[in-house]
Amino acid sequence: MPDLEEPAEGAAEGAARKPETDAERRRRRAQFLRELGEAKALRERVQPRRARAARMRQQMRMRTFRW
Repeated sequence: MPDLEEPAEGAAEGAARKPETDAERRRRRAQFLRELGEAKALRERVQPRRARAARMRQQMRMRTFRW
């Protein structure tokens, strides 16, 4: 988990720092997606009924989506 102090430091540095590179952006995005996957897995274990209902809703959305 990220420390609570990091965003404040990043926000303060953001104005004085050069724009991030594509590699840094991809690394941050990969980290975010990993954490998101972990959070979803945890939610499924903790609330199986709610997670199952969410999966069913997602499947219904995909079935009714028009290409």
